[in-house]
Amino acid sequence: MRRLKTGYAYHGNRMPQHVETDLRDMAAHDTNLVVHMLSHTDWDRHLNVMKEIVAMTEGYGMEAWIDNWGIGGPPGDKDHFLAYHPEAHMIYSDGSLAPVHACLNHPAFRQFTKEWVDAVAYIGGKKIFWDEPHLPKQHPDGGDIYTCTCPVCRKIFKERYGYDMPLHPNADVEAFRTDTIVDYFSEVTEYAAKKGIENAVCVMLGDHGVNLDSIDRLCSLPSLQDVGSDPYWLGSGVDPYEFVYKGARRNIEVSEKFGKEHNIWIQTYKNPVGSEEEIIAATEAAYDAGARTIIAWGYYGSTSNDYRAKNPEVVRAKTAEAFRRIWDRERDRVIQESRARLGITV
Repeated sequence: MRRLKTGYAYHGNRMPQHVETDLRDMAAHDTNLVVHMLSHTDWDRHLNVMKEIVAMTEGYGMEAWIDNWGIGGPPGDKDHFLAYHPEAHMIYSDGSLAPVHACLNHPAFRQFTKEWVDAVAYIGGKKIFWDEPHLPKQHPDGGDIYTCTCPVCRKIFKERYGYDMPLHPNADVEAFRTDTIVDYFSEVTEYAAKKGIENAVCVMLGDHGVNLDSIDRLCSLPSLQDVGSDPYWLGSGVDPYEFVYKGARRNIEVSEKFGKEHNIWIQTYKNPVGSEEEIIAATEAAYDAGARTIIAWGYYGSTSNDYRAKNPEVVRAKTAEAFRRIWDRERDRVIQESRARLGITV
């Protein structure tokens, strides 16, 4: 039987005494998983603190996943890699610079990622959460421009397809973009696996290079154990229960097809005042869809960020209530199965 996991993304605090207070609060409210960011700044300035935080998390009986937050570009904090390797910038097809994105094909960035994995191993991370891999596009004047078309990518593309990369994407370009993401993750997840670290990924629902509709090749990687998505509903004018249920079902079907675990995310940031009850509906929807790893982004309504919920205290309370509700359902289900197996009626 797959164990229910509920948890939070946790970032914005590196003071151990305050982290411990938050971890104690999580552990007391049906949490057994925390996703910790390890940004480039964390790596440079907080590495031993992060080692302490991971150990503290596990000391409260919770799993600690490590997020590649901003490593090589958004989502997340900006890293410092491109200051040392400006030649490794992603380039848009019109020749403009992608200022904070590193090229996934550049050898220097792949080596940098492996060194980051070494840092994950040092702090005691047992599972890496590769956060929303994508290659950005822009849409000026109604025509797409895309990444990456740096010299490294142009050389690979021409050798593979026999012509120069075009200004606007075509079928070969889209295939190349998917190949780039898959090849990068094949290399870095295998490197992590050799260190005994598991790998999870979360992909977006839209058109960003890899999504739930184009994820087959990424799911085929033997070094990737867990595939998730984030059906965030706020701002789209949709029914949260229906939207999250359908998104979670799509994700679970993909995961099951490839024999992978799954992770489904609940939006606990940017929540307007008065919308907090939707967190309960969304969490119930994920559970009803079959999700058994359900994670909120982020802890306490993401209060350490400018994109925080408008009322973080209410969001914290509603998220804790949502987790309690599905844990109660899970406990009841397990008990009923045990009673049925033993022929006990009550």
